[in-house]
Amino acid sequence: MKAAVLFEAKTELRIEDVVVAKPGPHEVLIRTAACGVCRSDLHFVDGAYPHAMPCIPGHEAAGIVEQVGSEVTTVKPGDAVVTCLSAFCGHCEFCVTGRMSLCLGGDTRRKPGEPPRLTFSDGTPVNQMLNLSAYAEQMLIHEHACVRIDPEMPLDRACVIGCAVTTGAGAVFNAADVTPGETVAVVGCGGVGLAVVNAAKIAGAGRIIAVDPVPEKREIAKKLGATHAVDATSETAVAEIVELTKGGVDHAIEAVGRPQSGELAVKVLRRGGTATILGMMPLNHQTGLSALDLLSGKKLQGALMGANRFPVEIPRLVDFYMRGLLDLDTIIAERVPLTQSNHAFDQLRKGDTTRSVIVFDA
Repeated sequence: MKAAVLFEAKTELRIEDVVVAKPGPHEVLIRTAACGVCRSDLHFVDGAYPHAMPCIPGHEAAGIVEQVGSEVTTVKPGDAVVTCLSAFCGHCEFCVTGRMSLCLGGDTRRKPGEPPRLTFSDGTPVNQMLNLSAYAEQMLIHEHACVRIDPEMPLDRACVIGCAVTTGAGAVFNAADVTPGETVAVVGCGGVGLAVVNAAKIAGAGRIIAVDPVPEKREIAKKLGATHAVDATSETAVAEIVELTKGGVDHAIEAVGRPQSGELAVKVLRRGGTATILGMMPLNHQTGLSALDLLSGKKLQGALMGANRFPVEIPRLVDFYMRGLLDLDTIIAERVPLTQSNHAFDQLRKGDTTRSVIVFDA
């Protein structure tokens, strides 16, 4: 198959031929239909987060099941599926207590000594990123890294549910548990942030304030349900939000991974408010609450992949789209072939676009 391979951080991906192994007992071979280009991948491509090389990035995908292993029970050939990096084992402490997104997923990977899932033609292993490696014509993954969806769902939209929407909507429905009438500030209006805005509207939030430096993104956020928009680079941004909400927001959800964004999220909280950090911050960065914040009952939390339980939640999100509640069409800025994956990363670096989607020929 053809795949976009990263050989070294801070270099361009190269389209290479990669050999895919046959599915093991609990593995699923999927023909990739579409894959969103996520900022999380960019962190690895640009070297902000480490990863073994060479590797194939990509983790926000949808496709059609081609083959299944002997023990697979959740999907069958011909099924339309969405993949998710939150591969879960199903029996660890995190899984059995309902915190599947925190599972380390060790049992969902091939064990040391077993043949790798991906290799070059000479047998050199190709590392699988985030259990998926979706910038490729096929994915070989554990069955607990994908879920069957409605076959009527367009796959070029479905793919963004696998990360951006699962993370953003999960932050609203699970981690923050937004209730009708509460105020929400969304800091960063890329793919994840726009999904937060849309989900906050579905949840019945009162005022939804989109905070982003790009005017076009703020306008898109309004289309998706934001009631107000604030320029993140304005010196009065915090004051504007506090004034709009008469004291601060109930929930501030950070969705870009910049230190300034995390600090802003904390500053706009009302007494008893909660800041939820979704973005991948620099590894040496710390975000915190002051003593006065703590005395005011404010809370700060992370939410890995929106604290999702994706086998249940992704089909529900697909249903939201099919019923017109979830607007995925507006989130997607462009569709490009695999050969333009480096262009898609360049667009992410500029910060002006929402979501690029790599589409594969049928």
